[in-house]
This record gives sequence, structure tokens and C-alpha cells, in this order.
Amino acid sequence: MFLRRPTKEVGTLPQWRLMWRQFRRHRLAMAGAAILIPVYFVAIFAEFFAPMSSSTANTSMTYAPPQVVRYSGEHGLHVYGYTTERDATTYAQTYTEDPTQVIEVGLFVHGDEYKLLGLIPSDIHLIGPVTKGEQFFLLGSDENGRDLLSRLIHGARVSLSIGLVGVAASFLLGMLIGGISGYFGGGVDNVVQRVIEFLMAIPTLPLWMALSAALPTDWGPLTRYFAITVLLSLIGWTGLARDVRGRFLSLREEDFVTAARLDGVGRLSIIFRHMIPSFASHIIASLSLAIPAMILGETSLSFLGLGLQAPAVSWGVLLEGAQNVRVVANAPWLLAPGVAVVVVVVAMNFFGDGLRDAADPYGSAGRARRKKPFWRGRAGRRASATINTATGR
Repeated sequence: MFLRRPTKEVGTLPQWRLMWRQFRRHRLAMAGAAILIPVYFVAIFAEFFAPMSSSTANTSMTYAPPQVVRYSGEHGLHVYGYTTERDATTYAQTYTEDPTQVIEVGLFVHGDEYKLLGLIPSDIHLIGPVTKGEQFFLLGSDENGRDLLSRLIHGARVSLSIGLVGVAASFLLGMLIGGISGYFGGGVDNVVQRVIEFLMAIPTLPLWMALSAALPTDWGPLTRYFAITVLLSLIGWTGLARDVRGRFLSLREEDFVTAARLDGVGRLSIIFRHMIPSFASHIIASLSLAIPAMILGETSLSFLGLGLQAPAVSWGVLLEGAQNVRVVANAPWLLAPGVAVVVVVVAMNFFGDGLRDAADPYGSAGRARRKKPFWRGRAGRRASATINTATGR
């Protein structure tokens, strides 16, 4: 009697598991995710992570340089205060570190009051001076003596969320208009594509400037925020619409679409229940690559004074104070929001590239995965030796 050898059970992995496996192999994408996740977490809980409120000002400490955090057994974490001198001729204020002014720094300290997520009242900050109101500028201060680090953290919430909200709105427009254009074709497709080509032919920055300049100047910061988001969305949907249209043109003749049509399924149901899910991974990758463009658009408009304006705080608004070359030469820390924009945008591009490769493993990106050339592997050497034996070379 022969015992049958047990066989391993063979199964198939879901698509998201396959995408995750492919995504983990992309080291730059993993590095981008490692940067973006903490940045968005800090932006969500900005009030807690910021040492003080974005509007707290010390007018006697304008353009104060960054302070260095030190540690000693006597004082623990601390920074030194500054003594100031003003030049009688140029009226320039200079700062000198004063070791006699020891400012103790602590974690989870009491500071400016706030409402976490607009709901939970608190005054606990992750880091800050133990005594409320003392000088504390880890990244220096601006022209009004406000802590640049606190404003940078508060501005991250606006700059990063405007990309998500804008992409969500452009996603709806791109999917709807691109799907209709690709599914129906004919005259509808011609009209839609001409409109898209017209919008894409207009220079982006001048168009943003014209639309932003048309906004009423008496609008509040929140109203202006939503208006800028809508303007960016009205322009950013064209690229996604063309991608969706191309996919629909190739899918509308597939067997599953024909079967659904013969089964009496409605057109909208075919589009949203059958065609769109078949390339959902490609849409996710396209959206991740569109977010950096939205962030750069808001930053550019605010930097030029046409987007968000004070008292709203965003990275573009903060960079508006760094337009003067003389000011930047004396206070280079004012360029910190620009560094933050570059880091986040590059990380998002790496993250989007990883999603694209994971979503399309059989495309050009998937074929370009690192593999040993054929002639360097064991099979290649064996085949080469066989060829040499047969030819006598």
C-alpha cells in the first residue's frame, strides 16, 4: 500500500498583496513613504508638535537666529538666550549668545492653548520652554519675531491638505469626463478632446495667476483656501482625463464589457462597476503623482501673493517673506519652507513611481527590474560552454 505524499495547497494572492510585494522592492519609494508618513502625521496634529501658536510673536526678537539645544547634568535640555545690539548707523540688530541666560527645554510642556483637531482643548506641546513665554526659536524667527518652526508645522497642514483636496476634486472631473469621452467616442470624444487640448495649451502659471487675481480681496482665509483648491482642480483634471480616455478606448471592446452590455447593464454601471475597477491601480498611481503638482501650484501662487494670504499660514505664504535677497542673506533660515517643499515633492514623486511600478509590473518599469544578464548567470555560462564545444571555439 502506497501512501500518497501530501501536496502543498496552491492559492492565489489578492492584487493588493502582489502590489505590496512589488512596492517593497522599490527602495526609493519606501524611502519616500518613510518621509511622507511622519510628515502627514505631524501636519494632522500640528498644534501638539508645534512649540507655540503660529501667531505668537516677540517683536523684540525679529530675525533671531536658530538656537542650539544643549544638554548638561545641571540644567538638562536647554538653550541659551540672546543679547541684542543695534548698530547706530545701519540700525541692524545683531544677536549674541548669552550663556548666562539658560532657558530650560522640556518635553510635553504647557504652552499656548489650542484645540486639537478643532475639538479637544489642550495646552500640551511636544517640546518647548519649561517657562511659558521665554525665547525659543529652534529654526529662528521671522520679521515679526514669530517662531519659524511653529509656523512651518502649521503651514504643512494647509500645503499638504490642499494637494489631497485638489486631487480628489480633479479625480472626479477626470474620471467622469474622460470616461464619457472614451466610452462613447465619436463626436462626444472629439468635443471633449478639443476642450482638453485647449486647456492644456494655456500656460499653467499665467492661468493660475489670472484666476487667482479674479478672486475678491475681501474673502477670508478659509474661503480663499477653498477657492484656490477649486481653481487648481479645474485645471488639474485634464491629464487624468486623457489617461482614462485611453484606457476606456482599449477596454470598451473587451469581452467582459460586451457581455455586460448584452446582459442589459446600464452604461453608467458598466463604466463604474466593470471598467474603472479593471485599472484602479493605474488611477491610484496617477493620483499620487498629481499631488506634488497641486502643492507646487499653491506654493507658487502664495509666493507671488496671489494665493493664500496672511493670517493664513502655508509654506507659500512663509516663502513670501523670503523674496528680498538682502533679507535672505542675513536670515537664510527663512528658506526652510522651500527646503520642506522640495523634500516633500521629491518624496511624493518617489512614492508615486513605486506605486506605478507596483501597479504595472508587466510594463516598461516592470521589465526594467534589476536582474542579472543572461550571460552572467549559471544557465548562461552553461549555454555558452555548450556553444563553444559545438563550434570548437
